[in-house]
Amino acid sequence: MPELPEVETVRRGLAPHLEGHVIARAEARRPDLRWPLPPDLVQVLTGARVTGLRRRSKYILADLQDRGSLLLHLGMSGRMLIEGESQGDFHRDPAILPRHDHVVFWTDQGTRITFNDARRFGMVDLVAPGAAHPLLAQLGPEPLSPEFTPAVLAAAFAGRRSPVKAALLDQRIVAGLGNIYVSEALFRAGIDPRRLAGQVTAPEIAALVGHIRAVLEEAIAAGGSSLRDHRQATGELGYFQHSFRVYGREGAPCPHGCGATVERIAQSGRSSYFCPHCQR
Repeated sequence: MPELPEVETVRRGLAPHLEGHVIARAEARRPDLRWPLPPDLVQVLTGARVTGLRRRSKYILADLQDRGSLLLHLGMSGRMLIEGESQGDFHRDPAILPRHDHVVFWTDQGTRITFNDARRFGMVDLVAPGAAHPLLAQLGPEPLSPEFTPAVLAAAFAGRRSPVKAALLDQRIVAGLGNIYVSEALFRAGIDPRRLAGQVTAPEIAALVGHIRAVLEEAIAAGGSSLRDHRQATGELGYFQHSFRVYGREGAPCPHGCGATVERIAQSGRSSYFCPHCQR
């Protein structure tokens, strides 16, 4: 599933083609994805001006003037495709089948933007003006925002007996983190993913916050990580997977040169990668 860097990369790719533009026409080509599409989706989108494009956790929100917001989640395989815009046509990968084009809209510049989702685990919804969507209501602070501080994370970890890996994946503690970037940040911070969150010390938490920020910023700069489905809005791959230090590197030598090899364990049904020597 795309994590924060992948979603932010898609948002940044869409922004020049949506912000300030009017959605001249819209199509919903099926009644549902993961959940039913709003019955008034086409009506709300048609003629709406996009005043801003935001990301909250792993969601993209397109703010519509006087009409609330369009809420998108890419799910496991969702992609946002841009075609026919005035700056030059993007090539459409023939492997991305048109039969998976489920929601399509055209802007006043003739740009076609398509939500393509082969597995249909993504979602498209509307947020009424002034309302709060229930999927966003319980989210924790954004890890790249000023609100995400060592004090805030320490308070969330205090007394918690779940593994630190699980705590960081809890979207109520910090929004947008997923398996890849938690594994990478914990390695950089030297913290074993099996450690209880409540046992992580204040200096370790301070370092961890910095490493979380750094790994996310590096991943965004690289266009995210393309392991299976992620593509940037232009169709290009992300490149951060070439910079993984532990994720997916089971059996490889530790990048620190300590002599140990990267191990993989299962935690809550997900793979955690770490160095048993450098992470304590």
